[in-house]
Amino acid sequence: MRITKYTHSCVRLQNHDGGTLVIDPGVWSEPEALAGADAVLVTHEHADHVDVLRLKGLGVPVYAPTSARIPGLEFTGVDADEEFTAAGFRVIAQGGHHARIYGDLPDCPNLGYLVDDCLYHPGDSLHRPDRPVHTLLVPLQGSWMKTDEAIDFVRAIGPERAFGIHDGQLNERGLSSLNGWLAQESATDYRWLAPESSA
Repeated sequence: MRITKYTHSCVRLQNHDGGTLVIDPGVWSEPEALAGADAVLVTHEHADHVDVLRLKGLGVPVYAPTSARIPGLEFTGVDADEEFTAAGFRVIAQGGHHARIYGDLPDCPNLGYLVDDCLYHPGDSLHRPDRPVHTLLVPLQGSWMKTDEAIDFVRAIGPERAFGIHDGQLNERGLSSLNGWLAQESATDYRWLAPESSA
């Protein structure tokens, strides 16, 4: 599986059969992330994870949490623990809720996606999947998390490798600091991919 990182939380996955799956193409991600996409997964309804205008005219299947409120976008609803195939990839939905910021807010659904029993994208949550993960995409920054939570998330899952995502609000100094902490403390092969670079 080839992974290409785009700005913030968007990643593009390509398999050996030529299938292309894009996860969380939000308003901050580059338009070319969707070029030639066969299907799209959306973890939740926030604009930094779903660009409705771009997806409306794309003409490919879009999958999102069943109860997500995404006006103007047709999508196939997905529930936690549901298994389905998208762009030739086997996908298992995990979790169910966005991480809490303050009080009960935000109260919206969020699904993590385990792709081909290999790669896990958690969206805006630190939900731990119920099975082993080879490649973990770990959020680096959000109003809903702290650095020690990101480190603990990686250590608890124990992937063979991890890549930082959800970094669109970080400046260069903050990004360098967080990448340093994750590389030093996460007990795995941690790397950060610059936008439009691949692994």
